[in-house]
Amino acid sequence: MTPQTASVIVVSRHRAAALIRCIVALTQQDHPDFELIIVADPDAIRQVRAMPLPLKCISFDEANISAARNAGLGVAAAPVVAFIDDDAVAEPTWLTRLTAPFVNPRVTASTGFIRGRNGISYQWKACEVDRFGQDHALDITEPTLHQGTGQRAVKTQGTNCAFRRDALLALGGFDPAYRFYLDEADVNLRMAALTAVIPNAQVHHGYLASTRRSANRVPLSLYDIAASTAMFLRRHAPDADFASALKAMSLRESARIADHRRDGRIDLQAELALLASLAQGWADGLARPMSSLLPLQATATPLQRLAAGPRGGKVIAGRFWQKRRLVAEACANTAAITTVLLLSPTARPHKLSFQSEGYWLQTGGIFGQSTRSGPRFRWWTFRKRVAAETARLARYRRVE
Repeated sequence: MTPQTASVIVVSRHRAAALIRCIVALTQQDHPDFELIIVADPDAIRQVRAMPLPLKCISFDEANISAARNAGLGVAAAPVVAFIDDDAVAEPTWLTRLTAPFVNPRVTASTGFIRGRNGISYQWKACEVDRFGQDHALDITEPTLHQGTGQRAVKTQGTNCAFRRDALLALGGFDPAYRFYLDEADVNLRMAALTAVIPNAQVHHGYLASTRRSANRVPLSLYDIAASTAMFLRRHAPDADFASALKAMSLRESARIADHRRDGRIDLQAELALLASLAQGWADGLARPMSSLLPLQATATPLQRLAAGPRGGKVIAGRFWQKRRLVAEACANTAAITTVLLLSPTARPHKLSFQSEGYWLQTGGIFGQSTRSGPRFRWWTFRKRVAAETARLARYRRVE
């Protein structure tokens, strides 16, 4: 089956190194018919334009992810638009699987699963969001379709989602009133569409440092989270008890802040500043103008296809002391999707990451966990462990 032509939109702000790594991973997609649109700050755009790739680049340096996504949407030429964050990398099969459901003309949106910082454990699976902004987990292991309503719909995670371009344009795109947080959930409820959940359409999301959080995921401000929560309730649940909602959010965030304080990641002054930013953001969200969104107008631009498509794969396995030689081999093998598997004679848990040079790197002990289930120590021979990990990876990328 021929994949749906797609436009992939990546929004970035002051994280050029992460953005370039994201782009390198996207060049390894097995999808043969898509363009790549980069919406980023001027310095990042200068660096990206130096890459020998036919990219659509938009200079944008405002701290508003909704407006940035709309800027990319406005120049998208394909009938399906997909979104991924700059601090995420996509498995080579991601886009093909994410866009496959759109062969069904009734499907308007799709989303996949997201792996976390160790590259193996899940950060997000499937859930629905209700009109109060609360998530409800879905127990899904196979591709499924779900009809959304204005009361409850599948939550398409912003770093792994796709929409029909015309439907998203007609909706008014992402609401710029949500500068950060709940922007996708707002779209999901306004769209109330038939949405596909595709578990094997996967990305790896690292949660890198930004203007809103530090590298160890400590929030630097809760202003936008609080403002977006108030906006969301005003639009989707105007009958909500706003005082109770503020209290519940304050208790939840206070508990998180207390954990950071207890673990020594912030001091009392930072704790008080975070709580103050929450109160300020909530007040802003209650006062921020809210109006009906008008359909967005797209600029007619031709599709700028990226040179991608199916390619072979290879797993290069060895002992940890062979890293230099194996990495050199991986870097030289640009024609294949290459995974370097480095094992030590230990029970260390495994980690998996994509390197900016264009190869995947998995490290850990021969006897350690990869998926975080089962015993922490299990006896393996080197050969059997390599075979088991290769079989696990083969569900998401070519290994031969």
